[in-house]
Amino acid sequence: MTATIPVFQLAALTEPAATPAAVFFLGPNSAPAHLPINLPYRSDYYKIGLCLRGSARLQVNLETYDIGPHSLMLLSPYVIKQWPFMSTNLEALSIFFAREFITANSSLNLDTFAFFERDARHVVALLPAQAEAIAALLPAQAEAIAALLQVIEQKYDAPHAYREEILRSLLHILLHETAPIYSAQHVSSGAIQTRSQLIAAGFKKLVNRHYATERSLAFYANKLCITPKHLAETVKEVTGKRAMEWLTEAVLLEATVLLQNPALSISQIADTLHFFDQSTFGRFFRNNTGVSPASYRQGL
Repeated sequence: MTATIPVFQLAALTEPAATPAAVFFLGPNSAPAHLPINLPYRSDYYKIGLCLRGSARLQVNLETYDIGPHSLMLLSPYVIKQWPFMSTNLEALSIFFAREFITANSSLNLDTFAFFERDARHVVALLPAQAEAIAALLPAQAEAIAALLQVIEQKYDAPHAYREEILRSLLHILLHETAPIYSAQHVSSGAIQTRSQLIAAGFKKLVNRHYATERSLAFYANKLCITPKHLAETVKEVTGKRAMEWLTEAVLLEATVLLQNPALSISQIADTLHFFDQSTFGRFFRNNTGVSPASYRQGL
């Protein structure tokens, strides 16, 4: 395991000569920043994007999403992201923004939007599908989101004395237009899942919240009101991976991110991840990666 996991700043998306900004728009005709997003990374910004054509694959924490036309992408700084595949004809409309931009002179709290939570579903397909009750509305919603993003793109590119205020207002609208779409999709997808699928989904959500402090299967089984044996069997049946594998992967992913920070000692990282001591963390890391934390850090 030698992949570097950086934390990209919003300024990295702009041209080197450009003045760092708290908001950035990337459209089909924009020149994308050449960042190594095919490898895992974190960011200090939020993103709302809509795929227009082409396809891509996105990995967020331990989930993988296949992206195509009408896929709505909702990403926050809380998650680890990776784009292992993007088709050559991929086109999208994407707005990136820092928390301070959207909350400036406003009481709006980004944490109230469920789609920005760490364990949210980060890609929503705006297509007629699972729930017949909302299927007829989704194409119109996709067109509405695309139209709104196009207006944001126009205002982003146009000089104006109150450009930032206009963009901030449009972003507020985009957030509140997205909220009911996400809610409808989230309720719909949950309604059609089997009991086993709901247990597996609940387990993964809990893992995303508690992996740093809780690594006992009994803890997660108790939260889901089932036995550890039933949890282990269900997760393996639904996901094809053992429950402890999900926990291990979550801890390793966070460990590799923390090891990117030279200001943190390996002892501090072990403490952050609630290992008994540095030696225990070292054995865990070596057993699952084949190298020690120190060797991993030296190889970056």
